[in-house]
Amino acid sequence: MCTNIVYEWLRTLQLPQYAESFVDNGYDDLEVCKQIGDPDLDAIGVAVPHHRRRIHEAVRRLKEADERAAGLYF
Repeated sequence: MCTNIVYEWLRTLQLPQYAESFVDNGYDDLEVCKQIGDPDLDAIGVAVPHHRRRIHEAVRRLKEADERAAGLYF
């Protein structure tokens, strides 16, 4: 099993079963994960609707955290 930031992120979402598929599809860092959309989730193999919603919500939170951090510098 992979042990990286994406695995840890998915573990906090209670979705660690997707970690290997994420990494295999090039989503091996949270910056890349911020770009995930429905076609990406299809390719990764996330078919369960509430798992998809959970990931979309987590991606939204990652993006919001970036926006808040950017505001600290300007």
